[in-house]
Amino acid sequence: MRPRDWLCYHAGVMTTRHTHPMVFMFLILPFGVMAGFLSVSVAYLLSKGGVSLTQTAALLALGLVPHTWKFAWAPIADTTLSRKTWYVLACVVSAAGIWATGAFPAKGSSLPILSIVVLVSNIAVTFLGMSVESLMAYGTPESEQGRAGGWFQAGNLGGGGLGGGAGLLMAQHLPAPWMAGAILGLACLLCAVGLLFVPEPPSAHRDGGLGRSLVNVGVDLWSMAKARAGFLALFLCILPIGSGAAGGLWSACADDWHASANTVAVVTGVLGGIVSAIGCLLGGWICDRMNRKTAYVLYGILQALCAVAMAMAPRTEMSYIVFTTLYALITGLTFAGFTAFVLEAMGQGAAATKYNVFASLSNTPIYYMTRIDGWAHTRWGPAGMLHTEAAFGLAGLVVFLGLIAVLGRRSRASAF
Repeated sequence: MRPRDWLCYHAGVMTTRHTHPMVFMFLILPFGVMAGFLSVSVAYLLSKGGVSLTQTAALLALGLVPHTWKFAWAPIADTTLSRKTWYVLACVVSAAGIWATGAFPAKGSSLPILSIVVLVSNIAVTFLGMSVESLMAYGTPESEQGRAGGWFQAGNLGGGGLGGGAGLLMAQHLPAPWMAGAILGLACLLCAVGLLFVPEPPSAHRDGGLGRSLVNVGVDLWSMAKARAGFLALFLCILPIGSGAAGGLWSACADDWHASANTVAVVTGVLGGIVSAIGCLLGGWICDRMNRKTAYVLYGILQALCAVAMAMAPRTEMSYIVFTTLYALITGLTFAGFTAFVLEAMGQGAAATKYNVFASLSNTPIYYMTRIDGWAHTRWGPAGMLHTEAAFGLAGLVVFLGLIAVLGRRSRASAF
């Protein structure tokens, strides 16, 4: 089957069994648990162990590196093994990585080995994400892409709250430090039960051997990227709109707002996960009722305004509670909006590769904004960090609106 024939054949392919979007929430939970455990639990414990915010931010940013480059190995998931097999393998390695991350002492001397564990386990969890994304692309009708994105990101961010809040509480109260990671790792393994409720999608792009399959993947990717909707969505991913990067540093800079360990664990962990999950479901619902890229931009504006308001508010524990909770809600909106417009732009086909091109690009602003936020905090303090994030977000909005205006003029000119 030639690449063009495959694309035509593929356009009408759907799984024969409809999957309820809630299943994707459970399947993606380990992805969020790993991120939350590192950014909340481990980051807080490192700060108490004398590790600087700059070093902690660097470790968090290292965990994001595989998520920035995962598009490079996404074709492996699209052309080898089944989606469910990749999920099980990745889930086992990810669970082991979560346990190992919590097993080492929270000291500066542990940073070298922690860096290796964080890097390897985050590479593994990218394959878990690819499996769920492919299952979702085939199991979701166009009219429910917003809902699916909402449930998917509810699991992602809710898992972050579980890994962060519950992980920190367990790390502080259990007799041995490795127990928190072990319990979370076991919980992640149990999420594989969700595979029983979703069908294995077809693999029309795996035609004629590995070489031909990779060609099919490349043709499908190029077809998406050259389309106007696909190009706009790809460009939007690299802009610092709605990155939510400051959320990864709340626990590390909690002392600036005089927030206690229990407050950090509850607000940025369990409560933050619940609130962000609600934001995801709300954001997905809205995206099914308006232009999805427009919704994503509006969510980014709300996040920038929240950062500015937090910077101007009194530096008290109550301010910390109110604004980090509001920030979590808006982050849920932005994540659901991202997934909804990506599902709309990419279609099916080589779903793991296409989704992860978007996801890798979208992690680029999270990576550089995490580093920039850490640098701004060191230079100008917490208010400077928040104003810096808001300024970058609004600048990204201006660039995106400018691109839309340019493409609009070119489209009208070519019509004459």
